[in-house]
Amino acid sequence: MGTSAPACAGERSLIWSAPEMPAELKPEPFSDDSAQPAVVGFLYRPQNPSGPGLVLTHGAGGNCQMLLLRALAEEFAGHGWFVLRCDLPFRQIRPYGPPSPASAARDRDGLRRALEVMGKFAPGPLYLGGHSYGGRQASMLAAENSQIAHALLLTSYPLHPPGKPAQLRVQHFPQLRIPALFTIGTRDPFGTVEELESACNLIPSLTSIEVVEGAGHDLGYGRKGAETDLPARIVQVFCAIIGETASKAS
Repeated sequence: MGTSAPACAGERSLIWSAPEMPAELKPEPFSDDSAQPAVVGFLYRPQNPSGPGLVLTHGAGGNCQMLLLRALAEEFAGHGWFVLRCDLPFRQIRPYGPPSPASAARDRDGLRRALEVMGKFAPGPLYLGGHSYGGRQASMLAAENSQIAHALLLTSYPLHPPGKPAQLRVQHFPQLRIPALFTIGTRDPFGTVEELESACNLIPSLTSIEVVEGAGHDLGYGRKGAETDLPARIVQVFCAIIGETASKAS
């Protein structure tokens, strides 16, 4: 289900290191507590925006400073997108440790609020992405409300707990009505490529899978042999999905 696609119209090595960025692409610390949950993270305001806005969030063990999120945010911002990478509410409360099941609904509320805030900056369509736990909550939010975003960007979706393939986390997949791009490493203990392909068959909307050979749950970021071109590759395919969806709708 991987795909080769044209770059978005108008539209990194042991540890990824960002190159020197133009001033307009450097993220600014961002906080909005005008309503709850608060939105906290980093905002990219491109000098020549093309209109779209993207909210990105992290997994259960990290925060919005994770290397992959930074790389993706900078790549999208370089293509003229407004990008907000944000900490989920559970991470705002405590800097370390995983979320509890009881916090999941509030974490989804945090993503809803982040999209509302992003809508104040980006004049174009809004998109939602997340790594692992963050992606799961993003997809659950989209299943609850198909109007919340135009498409999903899901890296290392946690299909099941490691070693427990029967405990699938896909019950909401049949309710997903927006396109979704999944990115998975071939050594991810949270799910195999084959398991993900099978799960995607439950989704009635357009899906695509990008496979990262030899990568684990972090998709290689922070480990030897990382695909340095992965952010650009993801942007390319995500834009292609957006374009394909627009063509079908017209």
